[in-house]
Amino acid sequence: MPEPYRSFSSKVVPLKAENVDTDQIVPARYLKITDKAGLAEVLFRDWRFDEQGCFLDPLFVLDKPGMAGRNILLVGANFGTGSSREHAPWALAAWGFKAVISTGYADIFRSNALKNGVLPISVDPETHAHLFALVDDDPDSELRIDLAEGGILLPDGTTIGFDVDTFAKLMLLRGTDEIGYLVEKLPAIEAWEATHPARVDTRSEARATGQV
Repeated sequence: MPEPYRSFSSKVVPLKAENVDTDQIVPARYLKITDKAGLAEVLFRDWRFDEQGCFLDPLFVLDKPGMAGRNILLVGANFGTGSSREHAPWALAAWGFKAVISTGYADIFRSNALKNGVLPISVDPETHAHLFALVDDDPDSELRIDLAEGGILLPDGTTIGFDVDTFAKLMLLRGTDEIGYLVEKLPAIEAWEATHPARVDTRSEARATGQV
């Protein structure tokens, strides 16, 4: 499970491509990879390398100087379309991304991202354009993401609010998932069970008394 999600500041990787699908994020031929850490190398693989494994010229944005270590990916509209594959958020997390900012996402990608510690933030088109302009003007500008408060703090001190599903937000902040959440509730469940009569299987009881 991912670590509890904390507020953080980071420079931004800008990727203006729109309608990026999961096969572009992680090509299908790499779906047999089970080592999540190794997926960093195949993130946007066909946009970064040629068939011989050499960097393309010009370099893809991830491989440009100064991009390593950035935790925010600013992308075009409609990100994460196509087939459902957890490898997409796995690869983003393996590269180091903690948040993606777009105007919208495919529902399955959003769900998979939230379950794997990658925060998909949706903003309106005007804000989206402003963020790209901000990064164009100063590629080293930093944003601060605060999930608990639901805000993006800009360098000028203004804050952009965003919404996240309440339960998904709780899971991220706790660094757990649905199963972990239920496990946390075991003491309460056991206490409830202890104060209520045991359940009776009426069919089994009927068989035992020969009534069935």
